Amino acid sequence: MADRIRERMNQLRLEADESAAKVEELQAKVKALEQENLAKEQEITSLSHKNGLLEAENEKLDTNIKELKKTADEGLQHGTHNETLQRRLQLLEEEAEEADKTLRETNEKLRQTDVKAGHFERKVQALENERDQWEAKYEEMSKKYQGLQKELEDLQAEISNI
Repeated sequence: MADRIRERMNQLRLEADESAAKVEELQAKVKALEQENLAKEQEITSLSHKNGLLEAENEKLDTNIKELKKTADEGLQHGTHNETLQRRLQLLEEEAEEADKTLRETNEKLRQTDVKAGHFERKVQALENERDQWEAKYEEMSKKYQGLQKELEDLQAEISNI
């Protein structure tokens, strides 16, 4: 019987050791689960904070979208006004091109007029020179005529004295 008791004691010790090992294992699991739970709670807190930030950002974005829609509507109105201004600008550019063309034509005519004026000035100068030559010849001939007239008068006076 002592063997049986020993055997039973050994078996109980083994069971106690196994139970102790199981308790330690379960305690380790509980500790791991508690740490995991703590980590999950921290993650939940972090995610809740993130969620709050995202909701605030979402509200900001909603407000921004409303503002952008309003700006887009204004932009559409500005676009219509811009198209009108672009048409006006195009008309003004066409008018400017036409004015530039007219200016070039006028400048060309002015250049031609300047060339003609230069030509006529040279012609006038040549005619003035020719006139001066004729005047000089006239004065020379007038002096000769007066000289000859005097000679004729002197000759007539001599003939009448004879």
